[in-house]
Amino acid sequence: MENLSYKTLEEQGYDGFLLKDAPERVLQFGEGNFLRAFVDYFVDMMNEKAGFNSKVVVCQPIGSSTKVKDMINEQEGLYTLYLRGFENGQKVNTKRIISCVSRCLNPYQDFDALMDCAKNPDLRFITCNTTEAGIAYDPACQLADRPASSYPGKLTQFMYERFQLFGKEAGKGFVILACELIDNNGKELEKCVLQYAKQWNLGEEFINWIQTENIFSSTLVDRIVTGYPRNEAEAICKENNYLDNIIDTGEVFGFWVIEGPDSLKKELPFKEAGLPVLICGDHKPYKQRKVRILNGAHTSFVLGAYLAGQDIVRNCMDDEVINGFMNKTIYDEIIPTLTLPKEELEGFAASVTERFKNPFIDHALLAISLNSTSKWKARVMPSLKGFVDKTNALPACITASFAFYLAFYRGTELTEEGLVGKRGDNTYMIKDDQNVLEFYLAHKDDSAQELTHAVCTNTDFWGEDLTLIPGFEEAVSGYLAKIEQDGTYEVMKDCLK
Repeated sequence: MENLSYKTLEEQGYDGFLLKDAPERVLQFGEGNFLRAFVDYFVDMMNEKAGFNSKVVVCQPIGSSTKVKDMINEQEGLYTLYLRGFENGQKVNTKRIISCVSRCLNPYQDFDALMDCAKNPDLRFITCNTTEAGIAYDPACQLADRPASSYPGKLTQFMYERFQLFGKEAGKGFVILACELIDNNGKELEKCVLQYAKQWNLGEEFINWIQTENIFSSTLVDRIVTGYPRNEAEAICKENNYLDNIIDTGEVFGFWVIEGPDSLKKELPFKEAGLPVLICGDHKPYKQRKVRILNGAHTSFVLGAYLAGQDIVRNCMDDEVINGFMNKTIYDEIIPTLTLPKEELEGFAASVTERFKNPFIDHALLAISLNSTSKWKARVMPSLKGFVDKTNALPACITASFAFYLAFYRGTELTEEGLVGKRGDNTYMIKDDQNVLEFYLAHKDDSAQELTHAVCTNTDFWGEDLTLIPGFEEAVSGYLAKIEQDGTYEVMKDCLK
C-alpha cells in the first residue's frame, strides 16, 4: 500500500479538494492532533470555500522526537481527518483530506529554516498550542540560543528577525492566534515577548513595533479531538487504499472565538467559508459560557453518576434521571447566571447534550474526575454564587453536586496512584493534588456533618469559607447523609421533584 501523497491521490483519481501549491501565509507552533483537527481544518476550509490560498508551515515547539515531523513531511503535509458525532439529532461521520500543511520543521534541527520563514513577505498569521505550560517566561533564554528553549523565547527571536527586515514597512507584523488553554492566552504571550525584548536589550523601536504592528489575539477553542484512531487505523487505511500514519479524529462540533479588531474579518474569511468562528472585541463571555455550561455540567453530574454505577458520559445521557439532573443544572441554575442572550446560551446547551451523546467517544467519568477540587471551584462555584446573589436561594442541583463531590472523595487508603475509594464491591482511584488527598484521608472517618463542615471551611480549597453562603453547609450535609443511606441516584431524583 502506498503512502498518502499527491501522486497517490492522483493515481487513484481523487476528486476532492486539494491545494498543492500556495504561499506559506501561516506559521503554526504545534504539530499535535488538536491543531491539525482544529486550526488546520479551518484553514483548509477557507482555502476551498473562500479562496484563502494559504499553506501552513508547522513548527515543533519543543525539541521532542522528530517522528511526527518525519511522518508529516513523508506525506507532503497531507492527512485524513474524520469529524464524528451527533449533529441536529443525526449521527455524522465526515472524512476530509487536509492539504493546507506544506511542511514541518523542528527548530532544534532546522533553526535557520525557521528564521527564513520570517523573511517570507507573505507570512501573516501565527497560530500556537504549546500546552498550558507553553506560555511561560524563562529568564534563562537568550537571543543567541538556537533556538530559545521557551516558546515565547522562540517567538521573540522570530519576530526580531522579521523586524530587522520589515520593521520600516507597515503591515508586515503578525496576527498571532494563541490557542493555549489559559486565561487571556494572547495577552499573556505578548507579555512574555515584551519581557524578552527588554531582557535582550532589543531596543525601544522593536518594542514599539511589537505593540503597534502585531495583533496578539486571545482566543477560545472548543473541540474534542480524539487523535490517531489506533484501533481503527488499519481498517481505515485499507478502506482508503493508502497508508496514512497521521490520521486525525475529532468531534463534529467546533467553535473558535477570536478576540480582535473588525479588520480581522476581512483578513480571515471564516464567515465566507461558513465556519463556526466568531471574531469579536471580547472573548470572555464565550469562555465563561463554555466553562460554566459544558465543563460545569461535567463536574456537576459525573461524580454522582459514577457512584450511581455509570462509567461513560454517553450512557449517562440515556438515563432519564441523570440526563434530567444535568439539564436542570444547566437550564435552571447555570444559564440564569450568565450574561449572553438566553437564546445563544440555550443553543449552546443543546449542542452540549449532543456532544455528550457522541457514539464515537467513550468519555470515561473517572477521567473527568481528575482534580475535581479545583474543577469545582473554577467551573461550578461561580454559578452557585451567581444563583444565590440573583435569587437569594440555593440551587438544588449545584448544591447536590457538592455533596456528590464529598461522597466521591471519601477514600480509605492513600497509595502512590491516589486515594482509594469504594463503589459497591469495587474500588476506584481518586486523583488530585497531594494536599487534597491527604486532607480527605485525615477526614475519612468523619460523619456527614463533620466532613461537610471541614471541607466548606477549607479556604485553601475554595479561597473563601463556603459556610458563609446562607444554608449551604446544612443543605450539603443533608444531601451527603441521604447519599450515604440511599445513594446519589435517589438524591438526583429528589432534585427533579
